[in-house]
Amino acid sequence: MPRNIEISRDDRIQIVTINRPNARNAVDRATAEELAEAFRNFDKDDAADVAILTGASGNFCAGADLKALSTGDGNHMSEDGDGPMGPTRMLLSKPVIAAVEGYAVAGGIELALWCDLRVAASNAVFGVFCRRFGVPLVDLGTIRLPRLIGQSHALDLILTGRGVSGEEALRMGLANRLTEPGNALEGALMLARTIASFPQLCMRSDRLSVYEQWSRDWDSAMRNEFRRGSEVVASGETRSGASRFAGGEGRHGT
Repeated sequence: MPRNIEISRDDRIQIVTINRPNARNAVDRATAEELAEAFRNFDKDDAADVAILTGASGNFCAGADLKALSTGDGNHMSEDGDGPMGPTRMLLSKPVIAAVEGYAVAGGIELALWCDLRVAASNAVFGVFCRRFGVPLVDLGTIRLPRLIGQSHALDLILTGRGVSGEEALRMGLANRLTEPGNALEGALMLARTIASFPQLCMRSDRLSVYEQWSRDWDSAMRNEFRRGSEVVASGETRSGASRFAGGEGRHGT
């Protein structure tokens, strides 16, 4: 059984909570392994459509556990396999939402960047705080951050190590939604329920095409999008949706 995370379920939404409050939910080697296993299981679970990643007791994640690193029991460092923070090298077939309270810093911001969307409390803090201690971004932070918010904003965070929150985080694109402090998980659940209510094959196909296009040239990305879309149409899900529309669903905003 996991010792450092908690896993719960809200209908078809799986909630994964980092539960190391005494370390502000910093991730050591064991926690990274538990996170990776939890999201592998989520991806294989036909009864779960969306996952939420959050942290216990008012913080998302303070990054890698530097105390463990200082004693030689730090996160696993290898070019192969899982990322040092756990699931950060995975491309899942289903979406994950970060519910961010408190600090999402250092490796914690990299975990938040790995998620598809981020719902943050207005006083949550995102930052590359590891800049202060000579700890590099090795969970794709230097790749995802500029792709997500642009190189200028990304370098502002990476070079200075400063924290951003609230409206600035929203403007940058670090946060997709803001909530009152203490309400990030509920906000993430509301968003997850909306996503889970849609026809899933089409949504997942479009999502994967978005991720896959980064490594493709224009022609290859176009063909990949068309191939994926054609598979959705062939599945019957599109025709079913069209029939529902023809029958009156979706009129007047319903």
